[in-house]
Amino acid sequence: MGFILRHSFPGSSGEIDSRIPCASASKARRMTSFSPLSAIARPTLALRGDSLFGRLSSLPCNRSKIKCNYADATLKDDSKSATIDVVANIRTERVVVLGGSGFVGSAICKAAVSKGIEVVSLSRSGCSTHPGSWVDQVTWMPGDVFYANWDEVLVGATAVISTLGGIGSEEQMQRINGEANVVAVNAAKDFGVPKFILISVHDYNLPTFLLTSGYFTGKRKAESEVLSKYPNSGVVLRPGFIYGKRRVDGFEIPLDLIGEPAERILRATENFTKPLSSLPGSDLLLAPPVSVDDVALAVINAVTDDDFFGIFTIEQIKEAAAKVRV
Repeated sequence: MGFILRHSFPGSSGEIDSRIPCASASKARRMTSFSPLSAIARPTLALRGDSLFGRLSSLPCNRSKIKCNYADATLKDDSKSATIDVVANIRTERVVVLGGSGFVGSAICKAAVSKGIEVVSLSRSGCSTHPGSWVDQVTWMPGDVFYANWDEVLVGATAVISTLGGIGSEEQMQRINGEANVVAVNAAKDFGVPKFILISVHDYNLPTFLLTSGYFTGKRKAESEVLSKYPNSGVVLRPGFIYGKRRVDGFEIPLDLIGEPAERILRATENFTKPLSSLPGSDLLLAPPVSVDDVALAVINAVTDDDFFGIFTIEQIKEAAAKVRV
């Protein structure tokens, strides 16, 4: 006897027959749709009610209809054979990038689009000024985190990525680096978004008294909020100096002309400079810069890998980016 699995997916023009030999017709009828379904798309398909993937039922999904027929050993299509319809869930990602029109935010949006991830950006300036066709594939929403309509922003989101941060007075740095991120974390948690990713900052091995500035205390406050509200899915990336082509008021600043050679030199000499890393503030000179593209790819890894959570250093950011790049 044989087993014919006919499956069709949204957007396809026809059906595909997968013929699987069976020991007997009765045995074939006892088979559930799990085995052929797993053989076709084990990484992405989960049967509704499966305890392992039950949580995906609350996430945005594409629905695929599977039609199964049974036939004899001649493997000819039997129009009178029984048909089993199975509905399977395919997980899709929809991310909200806070500060998506900025230097790091734009790189994250671009990387996410390239991986087929749906992207929404929320920033005060609205649309990114960066060139490229990917810009048209992002939903750009102007707004302030403190006054955002979260019901509109977070609908269907599987992850929130915050690139919020800045330099100014002590009060301003506490507000944008700390309070703004705390507001975003709590909004995402209350809305039921399963993952939060924060772009923070390396501490550069600075003395404690220098880490009391609003910039660092604000960032660490945001980190604590992420890790307390998302203990098993929150991600904190701590890059150092981030380089790339940064656009400011329509002008492009090629930070990569400084950052890229500096990264190469520091990595080539790290065996010699490592003994100096214990000196206070040594990382101001010895911490390797990180490409904005590497930060973006590390974020994509965090979005798609449920085992990726916690605090990640400069080296770990590079490793995570390499996984996605490959």
